[in-house]
Amino acid sequence: MTDTIDFIHDTKFGDLPEHIVHEAVRCLADTLGVAVGGSQTSLSQIIRGHAVRQFGGYGARLWWDGRMVSPAGAALANGMSIDSLDAHDGHKLTKGHVGCGVIPALIALMQAEGGKSAKELLTSIVIGYEIGTRAGISLHASASDYHSSGAWIALAAAALGARQLGLNKEMTREALGIAEYHGPRSQMMRCIDAPTMVKDGSGWGAMAGVSAAYLAKDGFTGAPAITMEDPALSDFWGDLGQIWRIDEQYMKLYPVCRWAQPAVEAVLGLAQKYQINADQIELVEIETFHEAKRLNVIPSNTEQAQYSLPFSVAAALVRGSIGVPEVTASGLMDDSILDLAKTVHITETDEFNRSFPARRFARATLRLKDGIVVISEPTEAKGDPEDKFDDDVVWSKFNGLVEPVLGNSSAGNLARIIRSLPEVEDANILFDLVCQSKE
Repeated sequence: MTDTIDFIHDTKFGDLPEHIVHEAVRCLADTLGVAVGGSQTSLSQIIRGHAVRQFGGYGARLWWDGRMVSPAGAALANGMSIDSLDAHDGHKLTKGHVGCGVIPALIALMQAEGGKSAKELLTSIVIGYEIGTRAGISLHASASDYHSSGAWIALAAAALGARQLGLNKEMTREALGIAEYHGPRSQMMRCIDAPTMVKDGSGWGAMAGVSAAYLAKDGFTGAPAITMEDPALSDFWGDLGQIWRIDEQYMKLYPVCRWAQPAVEAVLGLAQKYQINADQIELVEIETFHEAKRLNVIPSNTEQAQYSLPFSVAAALVRGSIGVPEVTASGLMDDSILDLAKTVHITETDEFNRSFPARRFARATLRLKDGIVVISEPTEAKGDPEDKFDDDVVWSKFNGLVEPVLGNSSAGNLARIIRSLPEVEDANILFDLVCQSKE
C-alpha cells in the first residue's frame, strides 16, 4: 500500500516514457471528443441541470456549458456526459472504462485547487489510468458480481484528489478507503438487460472519489480499500511504474457497447467482401459470448440503441457505419434499421465464452433472400491494444464527434491545444475552452 501511495504522490512527468505521454494525449483527445458528442444527449442536459441545482459551489465548471459547480458536481455531470455516448476508451480485463471518470475528476480538481500545469495534467491522467485499471482488475478478481465501472473509478478519482490536495500518506489511505466503500458497486448486467441513463456509473464513481478526497482532508476516516490492501491482490499492484496499463486501453470506432462491436465488424466485413446491400438480407445470425448475447433489446431511445447488438448490426449494414446519428433520432426512426434488427438472432458459444474477457469474438452469418449464405471468420473489434489505431484514426474520430457540435474552427483549435500539451506549461487554456458554453 505504501508503494502505491508513493506512486500517487511522487510520480513526475519526467518519470513517464515518451510513448506513455503520447498515449495520455490520445486518451485525453478521445475522451473530450466523446464528451462533446455526449453533450447533445438528454442524459447530459438532465445531469448538468441537476449538478447546478444540487451541487452548486465553487471552483469547477460544466463542460461546454460554463456554469459553476463544486468539484464533485463537475466530476459527476461531466463524467456522465461522457458516459452518455458509449464511444469512450476502455480496458478488456476491467470490463469497463476508466478515462470517462478520471479525466473529468482531474480537471475539476485542478480547476478548484488552482492547478494549471500541462505536465501535471498529463502525469495525473497516467496516474489515474494506472490506479483505476488495477483497481478494476482487482475488484473483478475479488468480488463475485459484475459491477459497474464507477466502483473502481472512485478509487482513481480519490487518488487524484489526494495528489491535487496534497494529502499526507495517512489521509490518502483514508481517502481511498472512503472511495471504495462509497463507490457505486452497481450490478452492471441490470443495465445491460434494461438499458437506461444510469449507464456504467462512471460519473457517480468520479463524484464519490472526489468527495472522498475532500472528506479525508477534513479528517473523515474510511474502511481500508480492500482491492488495494488485500495481500492476495498484491500482484496487481507490484508493477506500478513498470507496466503501464494506460497502454492497454482499447479505443472504439462506434458509439455502442464494445461487446456488440465484434458482431458489427463481422457483418461489415461480409458486406464488403461479397458486395451485399442491407435490402438483400433475409436473416442475420450472430454467434458470440454470453454477455454480448444479453445486448438483445430492440431500442426506442438512445440508451437502448447503444446497448443493442441487433440494432448495432442493422445500423452498420444499412448505413455502412455507426455514428451519433445512428444511435439518436435519425437511426431510431429508420424503419429499415429497425426491421433488419428484428431479424438478428444471437447465440452464445462455449468457445467464445472461454475467451472472454481477454478476447471478445463474434461470428456472423448472413442469409440472403436469394438463398445464398455467407459466414465470417471469428472476428474481434478494431482498436484493441494489440492492434492500436493510428493517430490519424484517433483524430478523425475526434473531428467526427466535435465538428458537428462546435464547428470546424473550434474543433481545430481544441485539437491543436490538446496536441500541444506535452510542450507547453499552462493547461488553463484547455480548461477555459472546454468550459465555454456552446451557445
